[in-house]
Amino acid sequence: MSSRAGATRRWRRELPRIPTRGRLIGVLVAMAFAGADLHLRAEPVAVRYTEGLVHGFLALRTLDGRTIADGDLSQVAKGGQVTARIVFRFHDGSQHDETTVFTQRERFRLASYHLVQKGASFPRPLEMSIDAGRGQVTVRYADDKGRPKTESESLALPPDLANGLVSTLLKNVPSEAPPTLSYVAATPKPRLVKLAVSATGPNRFSTGQRGRSAVHYVLKVDPGGLGGLIAPLIGKQPPDAHVWVMGGDAPAFVKAEQALYVGGPIWRIELTSPVWPQPTKVTDAPVRSD
Repeated sequence: MSSRAGATRRWRRELPRIPTRGRLIGVLVAMAFAGADLHLRAEPVAVRYTEGLVHGFLALRTLDGRTIADGDLSQVAKGGQVTARIVFRFHDGSQHDETTVFTQRERFRLASYHLVQKGASFPRPLEMSIDAGRGQVTVRYADDKGRPKTESESLALPPDLANGLVSTLLKNVPSEAPPTLSYVAATPKPRLVKLAVSATGPNRFSTGQRGRSAVHYVLKVDPGGLGGLIAPLIGKQPPDAHVWVMGGDAPAFVKAEQALYVGGPIWRIELTSPVWPQPTKVTDAPVRSD
């Protein structure tokens, strides 16, 4: 009989003497370790529609429709990589600046990610950088007393990492079988979580007088293992994020409702159109009679 088998029998004999709460935690820990290698089998999303040159205009609104920030989405493809940037400039002077670099050779793969959030709309100023190739994540933030702090972690980042890529990936997944995605959340310590994606719809909307429809994706944060099982019990489960994507031959992002930082309110991201000033009315010059 192996020593491991003997140790297992001893552990089982001793288990009843562990307090009930401790036994529960022990079971949860075992479950967490049982799923610890799941990220090794994570598959990046296959490319069905490649990304290219884009410049769009966004609006960030509260759920009651009040606009709080104006945004720009820009995207440039060069040398086998795509660089996408979203900048929201808040009316109170705050700023959310997010830059994502990724490749799209058969499958989407994150190369790097950089996020800066600062100003009154963000209780904790934050800067996060991800080097996906090196597995390095760095978060710089200010603590409750305003003192600068840095958290730097070397993580086994899975190939399906979705930071900055969620809307792009959802344009490429089959709505009848959406995948689970990986994501690094700044809590402020960097933590790798799973986004369980489900789809409903179609949801109807219109542009002008034309009716259209979009698939409604729901993204539920599953921290995984011990944290994921305990979070709902202590009231700290993050709220779901919602993304609407119009399908067809050229899928398009329609809107999203999500928190931009951990513990933050749900805000709505929508496409917006330019507003032109009213033209100056030209009055006819008086006719002179000689």
